[in-house]
Amino acid sequence: MKIGKFQLFDPSSMGLSVMNLYIIKELTLPFLFGMGIFTSLGLSIGAVFELIRKVTDSGLYWGVAFKVLLLRMPEFIVFAFPMSILLATLMAYSRLSSDSELVALRSIGVNVYRLIMPAIAFSLCIVTITFFFNNFVAPAANYQAEVTLKQALGKTRPDFETENILFDEYQNIETEDGKTKEVLTRLFYAEEFDGEQMRNLTVLDRSRRSVSQIVVARSAKWNVLENIWDFYDGTIYLVGVDGAYNNVVRFQHQQLALPQTALDITKKGKDTNQMNIFEAREYLEIVKHSADEQRIRKWQVRIQEKMAIPFACLVFALIGMALGIKPQNSGKATSFGICIGLIFGYYLLSFISQSLGISGVLPPWVAAWLPNFLGLGAASGLLAQSVD
Repeated sequence: MKIGKFQLFDPSSMGLSVMNLYIIKELTLPFLFGMGIFTSLGLSIGAVFELIRKVTDSGLYWGVAFKVLLLRMPEFIVFAFPMSILLATLMAYSRLSSDSELVALRSIGVNVYRLIMPAIAFSLCIVTITFFFNNFVAPAANYQAEVTLKQALGKTRPDFETENILFDEYQNIETEDGKTKEVLTRLFYAEEFDGEQMRNLTVLDRSRRSVSQIVVARSAKWNVLENIWDFYDGTIYLVGVDGAYNNVVRFQHQQLALPQTALDITKKGKDTNQMNIFEAREYLEIVKHSADEQRIRKWQVRIQEKMAIPFACLVFALIGMALGIKPQNSGKATSFGICIGLIFGYYLLSFISQSLGISGVLPPWVAAWLPNFLGLGAASGLLAQSVD
């Protein structure tokens, strides 16, 4: 039996298999079209104009600019995936609906949920690809693009902080009335750092409650073999609980068992968009040793985003299917306009929720996933209406 463009040899498995292939074919062309148009728009707005300005104003070679443009492309491909899957599902199901092919299929007992299964499977494949691009391809390419651009412009910088290295460590203690409070246990400060040696250091160590020590040294470096700090040319001041100096020790070389975190905290050569999810989690463990709660929340939100963005493809696919499956006569221009409006709303909501997460109003995981949850709820409601 033949209905529309569907050849239903058997209403059971063989017919449904043909339907799957047909719907996936309908999704593929608009998806590829969306990838091309959205990636091009992103590159034009976010990279091309900036690179042209550097070519004209800073003398950047065209060959280098083209290389940087290619390296920036994966970043915009990541953002194009959700937009393209939304466009593909909306256009495909709108066409099937306007040509009454969905009505014909439903008349022979194919329900709405069976109609959207091929698109869900297609979108889950895109989720996997997006996760790979977002967490491995794009971060490495972004970092290489920055290095290439700075080298070409003569603005190279080391992959670590070079001055004003500050690390503070806190610990919860129990007070006399049985309550707990957070107190400063260590404060590490160095004026300069060349990647191996720190200079002009001041260290306050209050980890022992009976006595505190203040260390002032001209230089220090981390001893990799012994996992300890080597301080040179300095003075140690031992301070009792009454605030009086108990002892003053001058030294040429002194080893102190301080945490390596003061060295790790200098490694800030990469931004969040230049780290994969594993590097970001490792750096978050370093950041957690500091008392900068807002900075900790920022990294927690960014890590959650690396997982939430790929799943936006599934959310957009469900929204596109829910809108497209309704009886309508919308053309490609209308579908494209709906996509632009939905995408703008999603990223505006994402920006607001991220800001609330960094400021502490929302938990970090809620801030990153909230747009997906709301989009999933909206899609579920629209699909439920289509079933009725």
